[in-house]
Amino acid sequence: MQALFVHQNFPGQYRHLAPAIARRKGARVIGLGERPNIALPGVQHVRYPPPQGPGEKTHRYLRPIEGAVRRGQAAAQACIALQRQGFRPDIICCHPGWGEGLYLRDVFPDARLLYYCEFYYSARGADIGFDPSQEVTIDEMARVRTLNVTQLLSLESCDWGVSPTLWQRSRYPALLRDRISVVHEGVDTEAVATPEGPAEFALPDGRVLRRGDEVVSFVSRNLEPYRGFDVFMRALPEILGRRPEAQVVVVGGEDRGYGRLPPDGGSWKAHMLKELAGRLDLARVHFVGRIPHPALLALFRVTRVHVYLTYPFVLSWSMIEAMGCGALVVGSATPPVQEVIRHGENGLLVDFHAAGELADTVVGALTAPARHAPLRAAARRTAVERYDLRTVCLPRQIALFDAVAAGRPGTAAIPAPEG
Repeated sequence: MQALFVHQNFPGQYRHLAPAIARRKGARVIGLGERPNIALPGVQHVRYPPPQGPGEKTHRYLRPIEGAVRRGQAAAQACIALQRQGFRPDIICCHPGWGEGLYLRDVFPDARLLYYCEFYYSARGADIGFDPSQEVTIDEMARVRTLNVTQLLSLESCDWGVSPTLWQRSRYPALLRDRISVVHEGVDTEAVATPEGPAEFALPDGRVLRRGDEVVSFVSRNLEPYRGFDVFMRALPEILGRRPEAQVVVVGGEDRGYGRLPPDGGSWKAHMLKELAGRLDLARVHFVGRIPHPALLALFRVTRVHVYLTYPFVLSWSMIEAMGCGALVVGSATPPVQEVIRHGENGLLVDFHAAGELADTVVGALTAPARHAPLRAAARRTAVERYDLRTVCLPRQIALFDAVAAGRPGTAAIPAPEG
């Protein structure tokens, strides 16, 4: 078996699958990406040079496409170099979103291609226009439609696709969906995302939060409206006012994320602190930036309420990790979250846009932790039964990998989703 995994930030979603294949006797596994990253056992990491960006006079719809073409060229050139060294992959797994999958069929015509279908852009029914204040013009619709050019060209040449959730798969056109299986990357609910383990979280000022303390947590790679940061912040004055012992821990960076910048520029953190000036007890709101993964897991074990809000967009691993740690999640009633959390059974759901409803729900959960203990236990069961890495997700990933490598349809390994 010779296998190639391609992701601009390799290993990305292939962190567990690539080394699992590399452990096979006689296997040769190469990971191709732009950035240096963690080393995986048995996997050779090859990097291509950062591609040039689009030209200044390129039509604005086409700038991402031009960037993708240049990235696709860089990936193809790296593959040609591997080919000259005698590397002939039986199967290529690739995230096509940034252009790396455009020309792999041309370099390796005999390889089977299994592509990761993360998100298909649309001006209706997903993230675009979800903010009621956002006007979606024809110009914006055209720009968003054009964004899919890279994926469409890439997926046309692949043998099969895989999406992590049913909802993410559902965003793809019907003509592609029949060739997309649903397999989540999984979380390790035995050794990583588990209630067992360190349950203390040190604040920047030296104080230590422990299990049993009245802690509210919020986590996002970047603090931005796509993940409901603005809604969460607007709920805090009431939460803090009604719960004088509550401590709030906010994890995330201040870079630009998936969406727009605030109207006054700068970061959304600065924007929201300015909007809420004089209404927050900042001695009890702790912005800790991005933190190491073990510290994040410790926070999930400590927190009494974990708030996870998201536009209809890609579901964050962190929410399932929080559930695996036994956290009570108050989430947004948006499709990605609703696929995992059932209100009143394994978590609580609120209207994404309703800061008042969020505040009431969080206060209720803080007030009666014993009453919500069954939801915590059910959340843990959901993480274990549906998303555990070792017993559920990785075996399915491997089964799909083997089916596609053997020239069989993905449905030979993973039943087709209904609908």
